Amino acid sequence: MVNKLDLYKVFCKVAKSESFSKAAKELYMTQPAVSQAIMQLEKELDTRLFIRTPRGVSLTDEGTLLFEYANSAINLLHVGEEKILEFKNLTAGELKIGVGDTISRYFLLPYLEQFRNKYPNITFKIVNGTTVELCTILKSGGVDIAICNLPIEDSTLELRPCFEIHDVFVYGEKFKKILSKPLGLDELVKLPLILLEPNSNSRKYVENYMLSKGIKVSPEFELGSHSLLLEFAKINLGIACVTKEFSLEYLNTGLLNEVQLKEDIPKRSVGVCSLKSVPLSPAATKFVEILENK
Repeated sequence: MVNKLDLYKVFCKVAKSESFSKAAKELYMTQPAVSQAIMQLEKELDTRLFIRTPRGVSLTDEGTLLFEYANSAINLLHVGEEKILEFKNLTAGELKIGVGDTISRYFLLPYLEQFRNKYPNITFKIVNGTTVELCTILKSGGVDIAICNLPIEDSTLELRPCFEIHDVFVYGEKFKKILSKPLGLDELVKLPLILLEPNSNSRKYVENYMLSKGIKVSPEFELGSHSLLLEFAKINLGIACVTKEFSLEYLNTGLLNEVQLKEDIPKRSVGVCSLKSVPLSPAATKFVEILENK
């Protein structure tokens, strides 16, 4: 059975060519099939659309009116199909990424540059937030993917670890004598500690690990950004818990020193989060491939 859209495609082709036989040739149909399609459309609309003449066909007034709308609609469908192909071929589109400031600065920037060089017509929308905030935004459709601190316990999300990180404690010049030898975590918590805010995924990971050892943390300062942790430690306000891989600028230049622990905190990962129920867009798929093949 021919559907309504096919009938309108036949109708528009006949209207343009003013001939059933020409339309049939262009549509790779038989002339009787074209005639049958027009008759079916006229029957459904209860309106005569063409005037048959020995030289071909011409539109009736009703047919002329219908052609304006039908032809515009079909043209719009073709434009839509072309846009879909552009998205699939990555010659157009937008990639929406949720990421925190620290991960963006110390991890993501080179991959954004690599993707832009490879797919210059794809625009970026970057949304900042904590891991908890980004997961909420991801679930609401505000971003295609989120780059977050793992682990995350959420059965609705697909998690792809990309980069291993280590949580360490760092200190400034004032604490060098006190911290000249390895410490246990139970000894460390007796010193003034500087941690991220309690809702931070990084803070939760470290705090939960220490609680599993029977050690409760009571920080002197709770800050909202990784960069502030480093700066507070640099001016000797306490010992800061930071991500080692994101603190190398301070550690390698001697601005801060790493506390030598008797037992290191287990490593974790930064990874890509996406919704299990929603397939990744072509742009997001390619970006994840770049991250995974780094």
